[in-house]
Amino acid sequence: MARELKFKGTIAERIFSEKVGRQVHAGDFIIAPVDFAMAHETTTNWAIDSVRELGDKIWNPSKTAIFFDHVVPAASVQVANVQKKVREFAKSHGMPYFWDGICHQLLAERFVRPGDLVIGADSHSPTSGALGAVVVGVGSSDIALTFTTGVNWFRVPQTIRININGRLPPAVYAKDLIIHIITKLSVSGATYKSVEFHGSVVDSMDVSDRLTLSNMSAEMGAKCGVCPSDEKTKQFLEQARGNSNDWMPVDSTPDAHYEQIVEINASEIEPTVALPHDLDKGVPISHAIGISVDQVFIGACTNGRLSDLEIAARILDGKKVASNTRLVVTPASRTVYEQAMDKGYIQTLVRAGALVTTPGCGPCLGRHAGVLGDNEVCFATNPRNYQGRMGAPTSKIYCGSPAIAAATAIEGKIADPRKYLR
Repeated sequence: MARELKFKGTIAERIFSEKVGRQVHAGDFIIAPVDFAMAHETTTNWAIDSVRELGDKIWNPSKTAIFFDHVVPAASVQVANVQKKVREFAKSHGMPYFWDGICHQLLAERFVRPGDLVIGADSHSPTSGALGAVVVGVGSSDIALTFTTGVNWFRVPQTIRININGRLPPAVYAKDLIIHIITKLSVSGATYKSVEFHGSVVDSMDVSDRLTLSNMSAEMGAKCGVCPSDEKTKQFLEQARGNSNDWMPVDSTPDAHYEQIVEINASEIEPTVALPHDLDKGVPISHAIGISVDQVFIGACTNGRLSDLEIAARILDGKKVASNTRLVVTPASRTVYEQAMDKGYIQTLVRAGALVTTPGCGPCLGRHAGVLGDNEVCFATNPRNYQGRMGAPTSKIYCGSPAIAAATAIEGKIADPRKYLR
């Protein structure tokens, strides 16, 4: 891979141009080779017949991966049989497969490189765009095409630039910030757009927090969510992979054209809660304090990383989960789980009364390890709070940061974390 991008424009335009070897612009339709392609057990299952119809050969197994993360370990005979079918498919085609974390977390830890073009058969695939890559979510038919050919068609997206300056106040995190942004732009405000995150706040963020921003760009309808690749990115790669050989600087050029530029003053943001049943219903926590909850969930591809568990453990240290509330904690990967054990976070959470589950998606999608019953209320660090997403159609999901989640678990009702972080 080239050590720097040669073409001009937004980050998306530059990366797409690099892949096709010529300057392209927003609105252009192109066929481009990808650097990596992935699916999880559900979307792979739906893609198998299409792969067979396309010749039943994988273009380059080393540039593909299948992740078992949605219902792991299998929770029913039906799911177990689907997973068996997918494992046999992967083995017969020489494709690597993994079951030790959420696909998006493992892509960031192991596979995605700055400057890459990656497609993933899951809607939250934009997550690893935080590394300075274009990572696009697709369906099973598109992933079947790329698994067999190594290419796909794209319309180069227009770009929304979000400049985030100021300073995040105490107990305000990337999750509060992105809910605030989604509420400002709406759940359809970035449909088929690339969203670039810039500004002093993003510059100061670790990659762990940038992943939260890119992940939830999907909740605005974005085609991809991208952060520049800088020294923080390089440090992340060194820590996650043992070296920074995959690093390269990635940013837009000064002459880049943006469809929209949004200015955000982070200093004005409070701990924020997204009310049911959409992420653009974000309100300051004062509007939600006191709402009783049956369950709290800390995890998912948005907030199951080490820094998230550290915040939760800091708040819950020496305290107990309320007797009327369940706390489910799901690390995003085995690596996160091991690191959290080494630092004592898992022990602290367990002593407080948390149920710590297998690394993966956990109860986020309503199929595993904490499904909600009729009329139950959950506070979750999920990227999504659609009606019925975590179980019963009559259940309700309030979304927010791990800090709010931990404070809520202590009180059994939505609580302000600031009193626990003084």
